[in-house]
Amino acid sequence: MTDTALTTETQNAHGVTLTTAASDKVKSLLAQEGREDLRLRVAVQPGGCSGLIYQLYFDERFLDGDVAVDFDGVEVIVDNMSVPYLDGAAIDFKDTISEQGFTIDNPNAAGSCACGDSFH
Repeated sequence: MTDTALTTETQNAHGVTLTTAASDKVKSLLAQEGREDLRLRVAVQPGGCSGLIYQLYFDERFLDGDVAVDFDGVEVIVDNMSVPYLDGAAIDFKDTISEQGFTIDNPNAAGSCACGDSFH
């Protein structure tokens, strides 16, 4: 179970949740960048060995059709084409001896590749 502490209204905006651990890591990365105008963009694009690939990156743009939700000071943006693929997805950050990095738990994914970077 992930630690999300979100309201129903927040989840309904674009369906993506950000755990506290992920939010804290994004804040740390943004502090390193020294910029306050960046948002975390989450998108789904064609590619990868399973057909679709996740993209997470910092973006200063807010494009037509984007949906944004603030998670304790971290603004997460999803474009309207990616929303159906990401509805209900939870982004977490792991930093253990066996795992490090952002993970996406997506209930819409019917399957994924062995590396976990793409899904269908």
